[in-house]
Amino acid sequence: MPSLNGKTNVMFEDDDLPYEEEIIRNPYSVKCWMRYIEFKQNAPKSILNMIYERALKELPGSYKLWYSYLRERRKQVKGKCITEPGYEEVNNCHERALVFMHKMPRIWLDYCQFLVSQCKITRSRRTFDRALRALPVTQHPRIWPLYLRFVRNLPLPETAIRVYRRYLKLSPENAEEYIDYLRSVGRLDEAAVRLAAIVNDESFVSKEGKSNYQLWHELCDLISQNPDKVTSLNVGAIIRGGLTRFTDQLGKLWCSLADYYIRSGHFEKARDVYEEAILTVVTVRDFTQVFDSYAQFEESMIAAKMETTAEMGQDEDDDIDLELRLARFEQLIARRPLLLNSVLLRQNPHNVHEWHKRVKLYEGNPRQIINTYTEAVQTVDPMKATGKPHSLWVSFAKFYEENEQLDDARTIFEKATKVNYKQVDDLAAVWCEYGEMELRHENYEQALRILRKATAIPSKKAEYFDASEPVQNRVYKSLKVWSMLADLEESLGTFQSTKAVYDRIIDLRIATPQIVINYAMFLEEHNYFEESFKAYERGIALFRWPNVYDIWNTYLTKFIDRYGGKKLERARDLFEQALDGCPAKFAKTIYLLYAKLEEEYGLARHAMAVYERATQAVETEERHHIEYTYIILFIQVLPDEHARDMCLRFSDMESKLGEIDRARAIYSYCSQICDPRVTANFWQTWKEFEIRHGNEDTIREMLRIKRSVQATYNTQVNFMSSQMLKATTSATGTVSDLAPGQMGIDDMKMLEQKAQQLAAEAEQDKPKPKEKILFVRSDTSRSELAELSKQANPDEIDIDDDDDEDQEPDEVQLEQKSVPTAVFGGLKDE
Repeated sequence: MPSLNGKTNVMFEDDDLPYEEEIIRNPYSVKCWMRYIEFKQNAPKSILNMIYERALKELPGSYKLWYSYLRERRKQVKGKCITEPGYEEVNNCHERALVFMHKMPRIWLDYCQFLVSQCKITRSRRTFDRALRALPVTQHPRIWPLYLRFVRNLPLPETAIRVYRRYLKLSPENAEEYIDYLRSVGRLDEAAVRLAAIVNDESFVSKEGKSNYQLWHELCDLISQNPDKVTSLNVGAIIRGGLTRFTDQLGKLWCSLADYYIRSGHFEKARDVYEEAILTVVTVRDFTQVFDSYAQFEESMIAAKMETTAEMGQDEDDDIDLELRLARFEQLIARRPLLLNSVLLRQNPHNVHEWHKRVKLYEGNPRQIINTYTEAVQTVDPMKATGKPHSLWVSFAKFYEENEQLDDARTIFEKATKVNYKQVDDLAAVWCEYGEMELRHENYEQALRILRKATAIPSKKAEYFDASEPVQNRVYKSLKVWSMLADLEESLGTFQSTKAVYDRIIDLRIATPQIVINYAMFLEEHNYFEESFKAYERGIALFRWPNVYDIWNTYLTKFIDRYGGKKLERARDLFEQALDGCPAKFAKTIYLLYAKLEEEYGLARHAMAVYERATQAVETEERHHIEYTYIILFIQVLPDEHARDMCLRFSDMESKLGEIDRARAIYSYCSQICDPRVTANFWQTWKEFEIRHGNEDTIREMLRIKRSVQATYNTQVNFMSSQMLKATTSATGTVSDLAPGQMGIDDMKMLEQKAQQLAAEAEQDKPKPKEKILFVRSDTSRSELAELSKQANPDEIDIDDDDDEDQEPDEVQLEQKSVPTAVFGGLKDE
């Protein structure tokens, strides 16, 4: 292998000749050197290192060459024992590189990491420091993570603490990382100091996303759970500072402060903290946290005392300290409802309901109850009260009343009437309760005096809803007080005083429809009927529809009951006034009452006119009822001949609407005025109806009704006489114009003979006692019945004459189907 020159003993092979010539021509080309180095990758390490050295001698400022060379040198010693001399040669190479590459953070990082892998602690620390001094500040974030990782793994934390202190001067936002490290190595005092610093720094933003309260909570836990290790901070001042700062999260902070004193061995101070906490917290959540912690503390104290007593062999029954602790714990548990109530009242001192609950908690302790009521009525502001503030005064007075101290109760009520409540109803309720108390003790005159005083006109009148005026100037318009006064006057006063009260209520325009009706009833009871009607009319003038409906309904009913048809024109005028402007929703009742008046005391045509008006005035869904009533009345006033025609039309309409049962009921009603021998058309129509819509049972029922009607007409002699007379006059044309009193003797004889003949025929038609009768008897034969039944149900009905002749009426077995039981008259009520 020839040498390159006489000065340098460099050996190369024939394949290296092109690369050597190239670098001779271009000694300052990095690419040429890199191609040569890449070609010699598989050569011995000494040759490869020699080429790197030659290249760096020509290009000492090339980062690429230095980086590749150092990486190659580190690779060559990788996996070897750190005591090998080759490590120091690599370290020297890094030192030589840093002469030129001291601004390159990658070189520093590789060198520091290489030194750390050699476990050279001091040299590594100094190299990290040199790197931080050599590199600009903007490159420091690349060095610090490796540096901190290195110092955290050191056996002694002092180096790491000093490094972290330097690091936090550059990056104070990473204080949480330092605090975590301090807690991990047991340096809790400095950790607490650092944590307190960032908690007090309002500009600090946690990288872990923790809120300022969470950091406070961590600080409190740290200093309270380690009182012997944290000596640089005033724990009590810090936690109390948090109490003033985080007023919505007091429970945990109070518990932390108490825990600090417990761990410090100051148990009485801890108990004082708990007592202070449960008397100052304002939320149920905080109270629950503090109380549970307090109870757990007392339990642990009792358990510790019992354990100590057992170890010392003392008798637990003789241990006064243990009994004291047990008594204290029982008292704490018993105080819980009262303490919780105090929390709610601190949260809202104007909560009336909670004041009532507090009184119940003191049940059995009159002095405390009086003190509580006194505090309540002094504390609660009626304008801010939640609930009814007057109930506190009323309950206070009732407490004295129950203890038979009426004078004190009256004093409370008198004070209650002077309170400026937010609403008039509150003051009115006080006056009413005051009066009721006197009534309970039979002081009737006193009760009247109180209510009259409440309703007295004040010197300065005010409208009821004028909030700018005190309620004392507006209570004279309270209907509640006036209503009670009216009741008392009715029971205890005179007629004139009661009437004056009702008149005053109406004059003040505060009456309700019920008050008006009560007034009228009162006058009616004392036989002042016209005065009661005037009261109704005054009430009607006060209200509009629909409020006036009850007054009109009662007025009209009472007027009809009083006069009936005596003052028909006046009654009609009242009904017309009531219907003037009456909404369709309320018109039905008044129209029906009006029509009933006309039916009973007026004319039928007037009643029909009222019904006709009602069909257009009432609501659509109620119109059908009016129309039915109208048709029924129309049918009732028509002559029999026209009524039959109307019934047939009515039932036909019901059939078309699908109301088969209604139609059958109409046929049944109309049959009572249809003699089968005279009105055969009606019965034929009913028969066709049953064939279309009925069954065997309905056909039998029709035939039974037909026979019953026929028998009824046969037994009415007068009717038969008129029928015969009609038949005779129709044939001769001589008697039709004669009145019954003008008939001759021969005519009367002829009628008597005809009547006897018809009666004999009817007697012959009756069944003999010994003969078996069929279930249906009529002029229609059984064969006709069978024919009708087959026409109605050709596939199902088959009546066998031979089989039925051998059976008694009770033995005839027929299919039981639903038979409509409604009668025509029942349509009025639908």
